[in-house]
Amino acid sequence: MQKQYLEVGRIVGTHGIRGEMRVECWANSPDFLRQFKQLYLDEGKTALEVVCRPHKNIALMTAKGVGSIEEADRLRGKVLYIDRRDVKLEEGEHFVQDIIGLSVTDAENDTIYGVVKDVLKTGSNDVYEMKAPDGKLCYIPVIPDILDRFDFDAGKVYIRPMKGLFDDED
Repeated sequence: MQKQYLEVGRIVGTHGIRGEMRVECWANSPDFLRQFKQLYLDEGKTALEVVCRPHKNIALMTAKGVGSIEEADRLRGKVLYIDRRDVKLEEGEHFVQDIIGLSVTDAENDTIYGVVKDVLKTGSNDVYEMKAPDGKLCYIPVIPDILDRFDFDAGKVYIRPMKGLFDDED
């Protein structure tokens, strides 16, 4: 089951004296937060009406009802969430939080190779860090030749492993 509220960042400090907050963005870029009029605290329990703007490698955020540096500072360290219903993903795009924890499964014979532990951004393509049942870490390039499909309801990502992906074959 996919979570309705997804982590997108953390309030790391204040900016100025009028309650603006600095947000460490965990999405693709700080600009991602600009599209939201509402973010959430406490895993979706508390809604904040917000305006976000990118600033260097962070986002600056104002929230309705937070008008001073003292009020903003009380929110320092809080994790911010989005409601997945507020986001339209392009075809083939997925939230990293939905991929982590999926079983890596062979598309041909249903062999389970392990579990996705992290999604690494390399520039050219993502790489899934997978932990095998024996504890060994393996790295799976997310390319069309390997990635077959996702079944989020079943908790699986199906792959077609290339020769040498899981062993030291030549």
